[in-house]
Amino acid sequence: MGVCNRTPDSFSDGGRFLDDAAAVAHVRGLVIEGAHILDIGAESTRPGSSPIDAAEQIRRIGGLIRASVELGAVVSIDTTLPDVAAWALGEGARIVNTVSLEPAAELGALCAHFGASLVLMHCRGSMTDMRGFSMYDDAAYGDVVADIAREWTEAAERALAKGLPREDLVLDPGLGFAKNARHSIELCARLDELAKLGFPVLVGPSRKSFVARAAWTPDASAIAPPGERLGGTIAAVLACVARGAAIVRVHDVKEVVQALAVAAAIDARREGDA
Repeated sequence: MGVCNRTPDSFSDGGRFLDDAAAVAHVRGLVIEGAHILDIGAESTRPGSSPIDAAEQIRRIGGLIRASVELGAVVSIDTTLPDVAAWALGEGARIVNTVSLEPAAELGALCAHFGASLVLMHCRGSMTDMRGFSMYDDAAYGDVVADIAREWTEAAERALAKGLPREDLVLDPGLGFAKNARHSIELCARLDELAKLGFPVLVGPSRKSFVARAAWTPDASAIAPPGERLGGTIAAVLACVARGAAIVRVHDVKEVVQALAVAAAIDARREGDA
């Protein structure tokens, strides 16, 4: 899943794709590089970001969904608002990706009506209330994997009760969302436990602060900025795929596709030698 943010303030690529021509060129490049899904959003989810209303989200996205569909891509709309999701599905999107469990029932009903899939991401509270990147009380979870499995399943049941087929529901543990770096690393390490819930698992480690914090040492002058987190992103992607992730949401599609291809070739050779 490749990312295209039509926002002025996203933590990694805010402002880069506000121009229509730049956005279309970007999504075309993502498809060429190997993205199977394009995740398009118009509201930043960085800590402290302000909500964007439906009309403004729709205005920002403009004709990008239709242009992406014409490229042959499967399009995901990244929004928590049912009005934006309904508009995007009408434009040709086939997936709704929400960073909140709150609208699970309404979005579940909407996706069932359109025959679309729903990605439910675990988070607690709004982006506005988040204190900062990878900043969350360490004791907020008793067992982060078990707590997330329970809270996510409760939301999933609300979506399924509205007629969404089970096979159209995707689990995202929400790396970095209402979680500190230790929580996110723990989720990557134990992702196989979430995969056992029986839903496809999507992870989004791309350029997030937890990958930089995991590599930080007291001798380092500063945490690596988002553009310098590719190595950590790839490490997290490979670890998560090995533990059952079905979809990875990334900014650097070409590099991640290459890493996954090499890992698959190595695994295939090992199985051939067994």
